[in-house]
Amino acid sequence: MPENRPKVLAEQWLPIDKIGAECMRERGASSALPPLYFLHVWWARRPLMISRAAVLGSLLPQWNSDWPKHLLEKFPTEKSYHEWFLQLIGIFGDPVSARKLIDWAKDKGVKLQADPYGYKRAFTRNPSPEDAAIVKELLGHTWGKNSLSVIDPMAGGGSIPFESLRFGFETYANELNPVASVILRATLEYPSRFGAQLSEDIKKWGNIFCQRVNEKLAKYFPKQPNESIHAYIWARTVSCPVTGKPVPLSPNWWLQKGSNPVAARLVADPDREVCQFRIEEGKAAIALSPDKGTVKQGIGRSPWTGDPIDGDYIKAEAQAGRMGQQLYAVGTKTEGGLKFRAPINEDLMAVDEAEKELLMRMPEWKKANLVPMEERYAGPADRSINYGIVRWFECFSPRQLLSMIVAVEELKNLGIEIEHECGQEKAKAIRTYLALAIDKSADYNSRRSRFHSGRGVMVNSFERHDFAFKWSHGEFDAADNLYPWVVGQIIDAFEGISRLVETKTLFHKRDLRGSLSVTKGNANDLNNIETGSVNAVCVDPPYSANVMYAECSDFFYVWQKRTVGELFPNWFRDDLTNKDDEAVANQARFEGARNKKALADTDYERKMASCFREMHRILHPDGVLTVMFTHKEVEAWNNLAVSLISAGFSIQTSWPVHTESEHSLHQVKKNSASSTILLVCRKRLERAEPTWWDDIKGAIRQTARNKAHEFHALGISGVDLYISTFGPVLSVLSQNWPVLSSETDSKGEPMVIRPEVALDLAREEVVALRKQELLLGRTVQFDQATDWYLMAWDAFNAEEFPADEARKLAIVLGLDIEREVIAEKRIATKKGKNVIIQQPLARRKKGVVDEELNSFGSWLDAAHTAMLIYQEDGGLACQAFLKRTGLMQDQTFKAVLQAMINAIPRTKNKDNGFVRPESKTLDDLRLSFFDDLSVPIEEEPKVVATQGTLTGFVEDETAEEEEEELEE
Repeated sequence: MPENRPKVLAEQWLPIDKIGAECMRERGASSALPPLYFLHVWWARRPLMISRAAVLGSLLPQWNSDWPKHLLEKFPTEKSYHEWFLQLIGIFGDPVSARKLIDWAKDKGVKLQADPYGYKRAFTRNPSPEDAAIVKELLGHTWGKNSLSVIDPMAGGGSIPFESLRFGFETYANELNPVASVILRATLEYPSRFGAQLSEDIKKWGNIFCQRVNEKLAKYFPKQPNESIHAYIWARTVSCPVTGKPVPLSPNWWLQKGSNPVAARLVADPDREVCQFRIEEGKAAIALSPDKGTVKQGIGRSPWTGDPIDGDYIKAEAQAGRMGQQLYAVGTKTEGGLKFRAPINEDLMAVDEAEKELLMRMPEWKKANLVPMEERYAGPADRSINYGIVRWFECFSPRQLLSMIVAVEELKNLGIEIEHECGQEKAKAIRTYLALAIDKSADYNSRRSRFHSGRGVMVNSFERHDFAFKWSHGEFDAADNLYPWVVGQIIDAFEGISRLVETKTLFHKRDLRGSLSVTKGNANDLNNIETGSVNAVCVDPPYSANVMYAECSDFFYVWQKRTVGELFPNWFRDDLTNKDDEAVANQARFEGARNKKALADTDYERKMASCFREMHRILHPDGVLTVMFTHKEVEAWNNLAVSLISAGFSIQTSWPVHTESEHSLHQVKKNSASSTILLVCRKRLERAEPTWWDDIKGAIRQTARNKAHEFHALGISGVDLYISTFGPVLSVLSQNWPVLSSETDSKGEPMVIRPEVALDLAREEVVALRKQELLLGRTVQFDQATDWYLMAWDAFNAEEFPADEARKLAIVLGLDIEREVIAEKRIATKKGKNVIIQQPLARRKKGVVDEELNSFGSWLDAAHTAMLIYQEDGGLACQAFLKRTGLMQDQTFKAVLQAMINAIPRTKNKDNGFVRPESKTLDDLRLSFFDDLSVPIEEEPKVVATQGTLTGFVEDETAEEEEEELEE
């Protein structure tokens, strides 16, 4: 780095453990998420906490003993400066210890009386005037000016520019997607431009809007005396192939789980043409076995005959337009709480009347372009085309669609009145917020939204990042409940955002309208930004094929085109969102090609490189690029590294920040990366001579080893530990670029090293380190198959994980994943794009584990055999087996058991039993025969004075989602 470049804090230090704990805290309370989250759906949002740290860490300087006297008086030591930074970002205590205490209390079933954090959530805090003045001093001394600029060229849901704006930096937010661009206007521009007082205008016009919608829809949602409709619950239907009668298809018949269970009883009376339903409660509900529905894995079952209904038949009926729906329960709220009843004639007649009204009005509504007739794009996120949902309006039942179009029509009619009273610009803001309310109504009131029987609430259409087909869906009372609720949500979100942006910022006396620019455009062409003018680029780019943003946002685009299209005419000219320019690895764009995955990956890499080149252009020569990346697959990291390096950047350092909680049963089933990696980059100085791979290979190995030790000590584990080393080794690679290998191309020229080669070295080092850790510091040689099993559990903490990652791990250990791990050793089995680690019983069925053997092909086979005998025949039989085979005294066998105990998750359920059966059996073996083996030490939490007694406080964690049969 040139000596005169400002040395920023993020290049040297970030309190990643505390930032991570605050990120988990930020997302842990489902009832108190940041207001940005419930303004509108956007996928893969980054926490505000990490966004704040990234922005400030990219601009504030490192502590320096050569600072002017007045700065050294404030910060005489580096430690004092770091402590001040923690408070600047809102951390006034020890969130790491608090997090451990909460996790410990959950494990023990203990309730905490007081909030263990002892201070408000960090994202709710703004800097004090004193801190604001200090920041201005630091920036002025470091950069020669205290008015600095920050851009997020792929702003998405707006977390990064929101934090930049709160701290008073000149903020640029750019986004290709028009739906996200509208969200950015509502998140950034309007709250800072109009202030909190706009809330009263939104309330006024929102109430008028809801009243007019109610007047049009009330007759289609009849109620009984003193009854409020909480939810209508529907099942999709097809005709029984034998009787021709409609078959309601639902994966289960639960209406309410818990202490007062309620279920729907399906009655197929042969004398009737339609199934009837009765509501059962308590023991009668449980006796129904409600988990047994009429469809599973796409195959139905006819209640009329008991025969299975072929999945292809169901799809053919749906594609022919013959899939219907049947209302089977109505959830109501009375003074006695939530109750359920079977639908009555009045309910069914109202549904019929709504369908007739829709049919009658459709010609005029189509002519007025109020109906989303656009054909759906069938990309990687689609799961519904096979079931006949071809056009966007088909995502809604007839009554839901009627409600949506009435709402759109009323908003359009209301627009003239709002503008007449409020003026054009304020009216634009008010109409935008009411349009977002209509988006929210679509999200919670479509054929993709469902009623959650565990929580008694409607679950939105995007509980997953795709278009999963739902057999059973829920419906709101759109007249009385839906629109008042969604408008209220928007008002709450606006008020929450306003409170955060309107209080003190670093430059709180300055007119923020002049410090914000929101644009819609491609990140590879930021023509409104001058070359070399931006001090910091902070970006959270798309992660390869992780989320198909354009495809998913079409769901909202077709409605926004009709609600705010005239307000932003240049944004909504196309039928659907722009997928050709989107920087994601979208295989659907190469459908029919021979290797569409490789083409999609190359396309993603090319687009990201183009975007990074533009970021390189606009970045000040001394500026900082900070990239957030969360992906567990090496291929995605390789593509990112190629894009960054080819654009002219070098990676200075990286920081793994734990942003997702793993302390749940959910994480035992899934292997998602839970750390966001911050890559801190600079414009690379071109080298006169290339570097040879052999000259830096040792440095890369040493870097991976050192960083793995460092990050593991900070609590980074599993797949995140592997990922945490990727940034540091890419840093070595990029700072020595170009790096040539001894291999030559067809012209005899040395080949440039691909970044994935360095990543493979990093993985090798972590494998060696982790195996030694599992063996408590000892070095014991097993065999390749056993090593793969242990490292897979240790890395992914789940039985199922991506097949490509399984393959890469096998390569490190000298194995062929298909031939040896899957076909011969039967350690894992293939499932789509994933592999699943096999339990001992499954491996016996495949002829690998055999209790009759005296010797085994691998140490894993021996361990699995012992475990299976213990599970099926008990301790005495297992003891006889261990003595007969000599395993009882074999030190290598004991080392394998020790490593398995440490590698396989020991998560427990609410009854204090192990979630993984392997963990239970291993514990039984340890207690019965190998009591000198140890178990992972459970760290006791540090109790601080603010915590009170451990008897009352419970953090409001987001409830675990119940399993739902979704068509993949």
